[in-house]
Amino acid sequence: KMSGASDGTEANWILRHPQMKELQVGDSEQIHAAFLVYMDLTEVRRWKEVSCVKIPDLQAVLLEAQEKDGGPVHTILPLPVHQSLSHRSIRQALDRGFPLLLCAVASDSTLVYQRMTDGLVTPDPPVGPFEDVGRRQHRKRRQQQR
Repeated sequence: KMSGASDGTEANWILRHPQMKELQVGDSEQIHAAFLVYMDLTEVRRWKEVSCVKIPDLQAVLLEAQEKDGGPVHTILPLPVHQSLSHRSIRQALDRGFPLLLCAVASDSTLVYQRMTDGLVTPDPPVGPFEDVGRRQHRKRRQQQR
């Protein structure tokens, strides 16, 4: 049996982490999601200068980090998958001026990152020698029918 597992204090060790103890956010699921994303960014992805920022208006914890030394700062919004997000919340996070990553945190600790932008972004055109085979075949069929 793990120490504290039966009395509901198993999540309290997260609050003792240096990055988490100053936040004082009442939502333990938000803190847990932020901690999982923090650990993924620092220990797995090796992002630099990862820090937690409490945003009282959002009732959320944001992370700020650099993917590489000297790279741009990104804002990461950890969000438990069952928690909803309003347009106002996204706008407040985008208005911080940094690129925004939304990180959905599943109950099994799966993390899915989604880049958020201010407005629509046109995708880059495909690279490589592509040809539209479907159109050519359709054109050939039409010519054969005549």
